[in-house]
Formats: sequence, structure tokens, C-alpha cells
Amino acid sequence: MHSMTGYGRGQAMGQATKVIAEIQSVNKRQTEILVNLPAMLASLESDIRAKIDRSLHRGRILVTISASGPAAHHQPVIDSDLANLYLAQFRQLQKKLALPGNITIETILRAPGVVSASEQVVLDSATRSALDTAVGLALEQLLQMRAKEGANLHKELLRRISAIGRALSKIRKLQPRVAKRYRALLFERIQKIGLEITLDDDRLTKDVTFFAERSDFSEELSRLKSHLDQFLETTNKQQAIGRTLEFITQEIGRELNTLSAKANDAEISQLVVQCKAELEKIREQVQNVE
Repeated sequence: MHSMTGYGRGQAMGQATKVIAEIQSVNKRQTEILVNLPAMLASLESDIRAKIDRSLHRGRILVTISASGPAAHHQPVIDSDLANLYLAQFRQLQKKLALPGNITIETILRAPGVVSASEQVVLDSATRSALDTAVGLALEQLLQMRAKEGANLHKELLRRISAIGRALSKIRKLQPRVAKRYRALLFERIQKIGLEITLDDDRLTKDVTFFAERSDFSEELSRLKSHLDQFLETTNKQQAIGRTLEFITQEIGRELNTLSAKANDAEISQLVVQCKAELEKIREQVQNVE
């Protein structure tokens, strides 16, 4: 199990360039990767995104890269067509004005637009390697922090799931008495209003039987046990499990609501409230699981 919260930092040196990479991550239902790069490294953004995406499967990830030194240079571009046009125009003008002298290459190259810097930045291999190393170090540190935090989350989730399991065991033991208490309470009310009826009266038996069927929450207890077992099994998996745990938590909450509505018993209702309190804490913590 891994948390979605973490931080990592890495740095590496090229031939004359120092690259520093910082990666921060926080919880988010989907994967969102934000990359801040200096202009000279912008061409490598897709490579960085791919590297991050292979290792992190959920969360909002902010990647910040800084570089100092001559990491890149611009490739000059010569517009040959424009140079030829200038040359033709210069010769035509020279002939028209009958001017002496030679039209040299220096004259052509100084003409506006003949020589320009390309928009594409050329990175040396050492800088590329340094960037890859820095990002790798930052990512490794981030994963270590997320794993450590995930281990703490795992312990906390197990503790709270165990608390719910203990409460459900108590509820299971209390279940047989629900119908008996209803029978006794109903008989007591009948006696108070002065009706002549015995405990083995068919009408009383039918009413209690109907109540027992309507308030039977055996299936809810079985499903809750199954959900708890599935939750525990899922927490031991190594892949991204956050969304699965969120779904199981939702199902546990639904069964607890049904159980509470059926129980009609003060002590059982109190135990269900305890389960819901633990489940709410679980729901908060699961939102930070990758």
C-alpha cells in the first residue's frame, strides 16, 4: 500500500550544467501531472511525463525542474532563398547606380533575416543524461516516502477494520435476543391496556414471527464480514488499490445503514454507530491511498 502524499528531490551534473528535479504529490482521484521546466528543457517534457506516469498511478503530481549552466544552444538557420534575393537586388542596384565595389558574403549575411536562430533548442547528451538522473533520484525518494506513509496508513486501516469486526461480533451475539425482547415488550403493552392474552397466543406468535422476519439482518452481517475480508485482502496488494478500497468502504456503509434500520434494538444501534464512526475515519484515510 502506498500513500499519495510525498516529496522527492534529486540533482545531477552534466558537463557544465547542474540539473535539480523536485517532485511533490498529493491526493487526487485521478492522475494529474504538472511539469514546470525551463525553456531550454521544454522539449523533454513528454519524456518526463512518461517516466512519472510509469511509476505513479494516482494523485496530483507537481514536477519542478531547474538547470544552471549552458545546457543548450540554438542552431543557426540561414535563409538561402532570401540571401539570393538580396544578392540579386544588390547587383541590380549596383548596376543601376553604376557603383564600384564587390558584394561580399559579409554583406549578404548582415542583411535582415538571412541568419536567424532556430526555435528548436539543441540539448547536449550530458544534459539529457543529467536530467534523467535527477528525475530518477527525485522519483525514487518520493516513492520511498509514499511507501513509508502507506505503511502507516495500512496499520491504521487494519486497526479500524478490526474495531468494526469486533463490534459486528457483538451484534451477532445479540441478534437472537431481538425477537425475544420484542415479544416481551409487546406482551407487556398488551397487559397494560387490559387485554386478555397469553404468551403462546397465536396472534402474538404471528406478530412476533412477522417482526423477526422483517428485522432479520443475518444477510447484512454476512455481507459485512465478506466486505471486511475483501478490504483486508485488498490492502495487501502492491498495485494501486485506492479506488477499490473506496468502493468497498461505500458498500460497508450501505450494509451498516440497512442493519441499523432493521435491528430495532438500542444496544445494537449503539454498536452500529460505533462502526459508522470508525468507517468515517477509514473513508477519510482511504482517500489518500494510491
